[in-house]
Amino acid sequence: MTSQANEKKVVLVVGAGDATGGAIAKRFAREGYIACVTRRSADKLQPLVEEICAAGGEAHGFASDARKEDEVAALVEQIESTIGPIEAFVFNIGANVPCSILEETARKYFKIWEMACFAGFLTSQAVARRMVKRGRGSILFTGATAGLRGAANFAAFAGAKHGIRALAQSMARELGPLNIHVAHVVVDGAIDTAFIRDGFPERYALKDQDGILNPQHIADNYWFLHSQPRDAWSFELDLRPWREHW
Repeated sequence: MTSQANEKKVVLVVGAGDATGGAIAKRFAREGYIACVTRRSADKLQPLVEEICAAGGEAHGFASDARKEDEVAALVEQIESTIGPIEAFVFNIGANVPCSILEETARKYFKIWEMACFAGFLTSQAVARRMVKRGRGSILFTGATAGLRGAANFAAFAGAKHGIRALAQSMARELGPLNIHVAHVVVDGAIDTAFIRDGFPERYALKDQDGILNPQHIADNYWFLHSQPRDAWSFELDLRPWREHW
């Protein structure tokens, strides 16, 4: 048997996009973790995997639909049986789609909830079952301002993000005494992404004034949460630029 100290350690990032999710994977990889990253399209993960490997780390990309229970089960089994134990899990699917409540369709509302909330349940449950058997691990959820207050024209997104925060609260209370650290990160502000650069140039112009969130700095906080001693665990962190209104 391999001792815990010598075991390969895996971080699984579900929703490893080009900004926050990718930055989290790279941050953990710098600490020696094998980064397992997922999106629905594996091709979009290749640049991230190559960047981590070029920096001396190890990474694996997986095409997986986090809304499908069978795909989630297969993903976790494949990682645990062929790569290593999942020591840290990050759920980072957003689905931030605006729409007036007067025009929202049942189909789109359900899809947003399915992506941003239900998928969080499926993936975190599958990982938690493995972690509980080992008696260790971190489960970290990416939240948003919408999880604290629902803005106009974001009813579906707010409902999903309120739901994922409630899920995290419940899991933290149940799994904390089992030595599983569950935490929720409220990302309250615009992030340095192509979406903000192209769609909101006036907001992106604040980058040089530290007016938007740097994905690398967000990722540092996820590593901080995972590294916390268990006598002083945080459940929730709020991350926002210094000039962002509460």
